[in-house]
Amino acid sequence: MIEMKVTIADVAKRAGVSKTTVSRILNGNYRHNTPETIENVLQAVKELEYRPNALAKGLKSMKTNVIGIVLSNFKNEFWFHVLEGVEDTCNAEGYNLMICNSDGDPTLEEQYIREFQMRQVDGIVINPTVQNQTLYQELVENKFPMVVINRKVPDLHANNVVVDNVKGGYLAVNHLIETGRSKIMALTYKNENISTWQERVQGYKEALKANGYNKESFCVLEIEHLKKAFKTIEQALDKDPQIDGIFSTNNMLTLELVDVLKKLNLHVPEDIGIVGYDDTIWAKHIHPPLTTIKQPAYDLGKESAKLLIEQIKSKDTNSVKNIIFQPELVIRESSSNTD
Repeated sequence: MIEMKVTIADVAKRAGVSKTTVSRILNGNYRHNTPETIENVLQAVKELEYRPNALAKGLKSMKTNVIGIVLSNFKNEFWFHVLEGVEDTCNAEGYNLMICNSDGDPTLEEQYIREFQMRQVDGIVINPTVQNQTLYQELVENKFPMVVINRKVPDLHANNVVVDNVKGGYLAVNHLIETGRSKIMALTYKNENISTWQERVQGYKEALKANGYNKESFCVLEIEHLKKAFKTIEQALDKDPQIDGIFSTNNMLTLELVDVLKKLNLHVPEDIGIVGYDDTIWAKHIHPPLTTIKQPAYDLGKESAKLLIEQIKSKDTNSVKNIIFQPELVIRESSSNTD
């Protein structure tokens, strides 16, 4: 039985548009097309498993010297430093960089990845939403050069560059215990797909257990959305006035926490000691200066780009590396011992 090749005409028919419209969208030209039309075309491409013609496939054998990167949150300062490391490495190696922000939306993430493929980029760095498992696996099976950064995708045979988040959580909470805190709360996002926050909470629990605490002592406040953070934190501190230490797993949540403490007239570090995550530029300038877990963001980006470019040049997609960077505790006044 001869397998019929899917053509651009088939995609146009499925999407209910002209072949010209399909061609423009596949080439990244979205002008004069509505978001609905764009979505219909990309959905048709996906359903029909359309691939460019033989000429386009031939062109892919030539390097474009372009790398794509899909991040999930541009609001976090951490990613600016990661990007700096990626860009510097790309520039040094003669590669151009295309940057996209999925904003944590798996649909948008898939759209960007498909666009990168259509534009024939040599490979991608991705901070995944971890909600497109089939797509990630497809990239691996198609031997498309890829590096997963900062987060882990379960059971994915791909290069991975991360920071030891369990150790980061442990360092933070052990420090709070050493400075005399006895009731410590972990502040985190509620997202079962994201490994980073889960690992930091795991480190929180391991530090408590190592210091003689039991499971009943665990106090983890999960925030569903940043807009709800202020009220949720305020209610938790009102409900449990014994809390005298807080480990915040995310710097955006830390800023909300600082505002809550001001409203409740709780003083740092006299009433509550705080350790945050990511040593942002503002961490040492707020009052009091914030103790944090510092991540080597620049090195994370640099190593991810370096690893991807090595994979592109060697064309070896079978052997993968898991690179783990170590976090560092930066001590400032927000966690000072008040004894």
